[in-house]
Amino acid sequence: MDQRFDGMDQRLDRIDQRLDGMDQRLDRMDQRLDRLELEQTQIKQAVLETNETVKRIELVQEQQHAIIELLSARSIEHEAKLKRIL
Repeated sequence: MDQRFDGMDQRLDRIDQRLDGMDQRLDRMDQRLDRLELEQTQIKQAVLETNETVKRIELVQEQQHAIIELLSARSIEHEAKLKRIL
């Protein structure tokens, strides 16, 4: 009877060791997931900030394009006036 209990105790000890190993692996996985979630949040923030910067750049480019078109039209107008004068 004692041998049977000893065998069961050994088996239970091995099961406990395996469960401890699994707990350690799960703890490491939880740490990795926490780190990934933090990195994902940081990436989302960087993307949002980049998006805002791109929108501001687009607005500036549109304004510059409008100014260039206006200056181009004025330049053509001045050239035409100069040709009439000469």
